[in-house]
Amino acid sequence: MKKIEHIGIAVKDLEKSNELFASLFGKPHYKVEEVLSEGVKTSFFKSGPNKIELLEGTTAESPITKFIEKKGEGIHHIAFAVDDIEAEIKRLQKEGFIVLNETPKKGADNKLVAFLHPKSTNGVLIELCQEIE
Repeated sequence: MKKIEHIGIAVKDLEKSNELFASLFGKPHYKVEEVLSEGVKTSFFKSGPNKIELLEGTTAESPITKFIEKKGEGIHHIAFAVDDIEAEIKRLQKEGFIVLNETPKKGADNKLVAFLHPKSTNGVLIELCQEIE
């Protein structure tokens, strides 16, 4: 893993949260994107070299909607950039981590993504991200 790619925060209302984080960072979000396959609308902010992704569920079945119903708004995941997501998935499986999707899927911000189950990572949902070239 190269670096923290972003921190994902689950929110109930993306518009209101965009206003809140724009006030916090002193600048607006730089991108809004919907990932239909996941039932989520995202918004990205930069703070120095760091990125924050706000996520709002768009369907009742969305993982974000379910997360908020169960735990409320807050940190949803930490994403790490990787060079080769398939090799990283295999490596982590050999180390005993539970991979939620063994085949990477297209995520927001031009990334291939895969997730590690929080049961195998001290309760933290981990996302692996590889830039799509």
